[in-house]
Amino acid sequence: MFHIGPAGYPEGSKSPLDALQRVKERGLNAIELQFVRQARMGEAKAKSVMEKARELDLLISAHAPYYINFNSRKKETADKSIEWVIKTAEIAGNAGAWIIVVHAALYHGMNPNAVTDVVMRSLERCLDLMRDRSSTPPLIGLETMGKKAAWGRIDEIGEIVGSLDGVVPVVDFAHLHALGGGSLDSVEAVRSCLDDVLSYYGGHLHCHYSSVEFGERGEKRHLPIGEAQPSFETIAKALGDWNSDVTIISETPSPLEGASIMKKILNSQSEKSHSISMTTSIYSQTK
Repeated sequence: MFHIGPAGYPEGSKSPLDALQRVKERGLNAIELQFVRQARMGEAKAKSVMEKARELDLLISAHAPYYINFNSRKKETADKSIEWVIKTAEIAGNAGAWIIVVHAALYHGMNPNAVTDVVMRSLERCLDLMRDRSSTPPLIGLETMGKKAAWGRIDEIGEIVGSLDGVVPVVDFAHLHALGGGSLDSVEAVRSCLDDVLSYYGGHLHCHYSSVEFGERGEKRHLPIGEAQPSFETIAKALGDWNSDVTIISETPSPLEGASIMKKILNSQSEKSHSISMTTSIYSQTK
């Protein structure tokens, strides 16, 4: 089953509940709440989001603040990064989100293996605190990154996922494409990346998609579908081979429009092995 939706509230939304309604009216079945600037939402409002999402059968995910950096040179920032994850997890849990997406760290010139160790220790602390506060906290999703300065290669994430329960990979196709200098230019190339993920994880796969502009240092900016690579048609064909649920969040400049186009493309892929079903309850599958 595919779950497709936008990153953030659709333009013109009057409230979180109105945003969810707009997503449903476009025939979509997912939305990623964006706490990328600040993790703030009252408990009552968050629980109203959960109730509305269940009413509409929308799958909720959440994105933690961009400024998280477990490997910061400043101890204060590294410590606060743990607090920001915990706060996002608390809000996301109240909103019924199954996963929170995290940008984990920058290298700062350190050996990548050493940075992986730092991320591992920090996430162990996050998971302990999350479990102290909730019997069913959301999963932590480590996002593949698109800049050479950022930790988050597929193999690095695999080391964490293989060691810590409660952590899963998040595949950002724009980031992988940018970091590889335009590498996702064929179905075979995308499948190769997915095979690398499958070597350590085969569950519900959470993804981000946008076309992307990139340079020598990696990602520069997101672009609308059709303006650049990677091609979503290519992504869709490869994802049809994944043997579990897939969520695809549109991070195009107009996320709702992007998600709608993505759904049309997926529906047109007659060889795909999954379908976009709106009849089976999302929550019975993810909880």
